[in-house]
Amino acid sequence: MSTDAVPGLVAVLAVTIATVAIGTWGLRFSRTTSDFFVASRTVRPRLNASAIGGEYLSAASFLGVAGLLLVGGADMLWYPVGWTAGYLVLLVLVAAPLRRSGAYTLPDFAEARLASRWVRSACSLLVVGVGWLYLVPQFKGAGITLESAIGAPVWVGPVIVGLVVLVNVMSGGMRSITFVQAFQYWLKLTAILFPAMVLVVVWWGEGRPAGQGVGGGWSDPVAGGGGIGLYSTYSLIIALFLGTMGLPHVVVRFYTNPDGRGARRTTLAVLALLGLFYVWPPVYAALGRVYGDRLVREGHADVLVLELPRLMVDGVGGELLTGLVTAGAFAAFLSTASGLVVAVSGVLTQDVTSRLVTAREPGSVATAFRLAAAVAVVVPLLVALVVGEVGVAQSVGLAFAVAASTFCPLLVLGIWWRGLTDAGALAGLAAGGLGAGGAAVLNLAGVDAAGWAGALLAQPAAWSVPLAFAVMVLVSLATASRAPAHARRFLVRLHTPESLGAEGLSAGRR
Repeated sequence: MSTDAVPGLVAVLAVTIATVAIGTWGLRFSRTTSDFFVASRTVRPRLNASAIGGEYLSAASFLGVAGLLLVGGADMLWYPVGWTAGYLVLLVLVAAPLRRSGAYTLPDFAEARLASRWVRSACSLLVVGVGWLYLVPQFKGAGITLESAIGAPVWVGPVIVGLVVLVNVMSGGMRSITFVQAFQYWLKLTAILFPAMVLVVVWWGEGRPAGQGVGGGWSDPVAGGGGIGLYSTYSLIIALFLGTMGLPHVVVRFYTNPDGRGARRTTLAVLALLGLFYVWPPVYAALGRVYGDRLVREGHADVLVLELPRLMVDGVGGELLTGLVTAGAFAAFLSTASGLVVAVSGVLTQDVTSRLVTAREPGSVATAFRLAAAVAVVVPLLVALVVGEVGVAQSVGLAFAVAASTFCPLLVLGIWWRGLTDAGALAGLAAGGLGAGGAAVLNLAGVDAAGWAGALLAQPAAWSVPLAFAVMVLVSLATASRAPAHARRFLVRLHTPESLGAEGLSAGRR
């Protein structure tokens, strides 16, 4: 190993040790089932917002956005804008009512709202599918990072991330991961902000040179490519704006707030934290227009954030900056993967592994959760090691499309429309899941269609989301007699602030 790789190796080891140490420290707070699943619903807004920022800023955010902007220009700005604005939609429509539902997971909410084990099973399958679809690019990104930073074989990164995440999640579940993810948000912000500021100073000191020869003009119209470009842009916006509320690792964090007001305050804080972070990837992309022409020619735009310090700063300074961004990138993989594994493990525990462990055994829930965590990590890890090149940001975008086409209609209609039935929910989940999920599978399989067929497959949300909503509504209207008898009472619970509910209970007792 060359001396150039030493800072990157030190950074990876430091992040790994810090992650395991904080997770182990959090273990002493994990004692009950509720601790493992939702941290006993005691996480305060500021800590929860940092944890959500930590898990949400994934490989696509830390590496993918800058690479997309470098190659695709201004139209790729919809990725960071959409990922942030999705929390505004979540704030308005979902955050507080979902917390008041009292559920542990999305399948719990679906079963409580519709009184159907079939809907619960469908939601469980989708949570696992979306979680695994999102985990694959995290593992691939880890391989890219370690290959670029220290010259390690591409399989080393996914294996290290998988093992560290498994240790942390098995140790203390949601309670432990909350502290880890909060720490990792601030590490990622520091790791992307400080080098960017240094590199801007270097660029300014060199006379502010302009970029030369990098494909895709920075000021190209957002709808470049005519009707197909316009469709792709709007479809991407729909996926990112509506997909956030359906991501299992995001939704489960709102169950950890003490009440609905805390959930809303958490969402507002998340908007501020994400906005602060997403200022900086475009800075790397703009500098990449000047110094990163070689990366574009070689098809390595995804490693722009990792390579730019070396390209701009010679000697020890460049290597130290590279070590810092490597630490941030590795923290991105660990934190997002941890949140996804917790979400998937919670569903697998309740619906699969708990049946394999004797309920009377001491610590049976924890044993079932740890078994589920192993499954949640191993399957996508093997997929990541087998599949070929995967665009990190694009594949995450597909996960958003699947979430927007399934859980978004279920949550919006389940929270705001009394007429939703179990048959309507199942039909809509099937339509949206098969549509967007099928497109995601074809993309990962390497199918590369041209023209409108390619656009419809690459960005399915514009047709799969309206399809899911329409099917849910129409089938529910056709099966109105199946509407749950408790639906009106359940919706009142979702939309009544906890303080009013407590006052009503006290008045009833008096």
